[in-house]
Amino acid sequence: MSEVTRVTHRRANHGMEREYQTLVTQMIAECARFPGYKSSAIIPPREPGEEFHIIQKFANREALENWTGSSVAADWHARLDEVSEHPPEYRLFDKPDLWLSPEFTINHQQPPRWKMAVVTWMAIFPLATLAIWLLMPVLGALPFVLRMALITFIVVGVMYYLVMPRMLQAMKWWLHPKDANPSSSV
Repeated sequence: MSEVTRVTHRRANHGMEREYQTLVTQMIAECARFPGYKSSAIIPPREPGEEFHIIQKFANREALENWTGSSVAADWHARLDEVSEHPPEYRLFDKPDLWLSPEFTINHQQPPRWKMAVVTWMAIFPLATLAIWLLMPVLGALPFVLRMALITFIVVGVMYYLVMPRMLQAMKWWLHPKDANPSSSV
């Protein structure tokens, strides 16, 4: 079973944003006690009236279902209903679907775009070079656009499923230096 991420979108009632965020933070602390829980993040709205986004990672779907089916989760959702008349919307992702997303924790910041661009280049340059070197002689008789379509299709598939998840894990120390040095966190 693979890691699963649930993203929740929910709007707090007008003027209740601070209370909503406090309740969600407390709920996440309870969720963290459940087996299979990995991490969470709260992304507050940029503007009043926009949705909150809550990202929760679990070791697998069974761990997520244990949390969502628990009386503890039901109690927290009842409390959240008091500060939000808007029903939550959920999206589930398996880990490979999120390779471009940051590895979230409660106080996590997304790495700078330039760092993500460097890591992406470090992964794609050798992969694209190897693919072109190996496949151009084999596909040489095809029209240029068709050759490039096939090569980029292969490169994107390998990049998405094999290379980038490993690159993000290997470069976590650089993308998220605060996580790499626990003594620097407050």
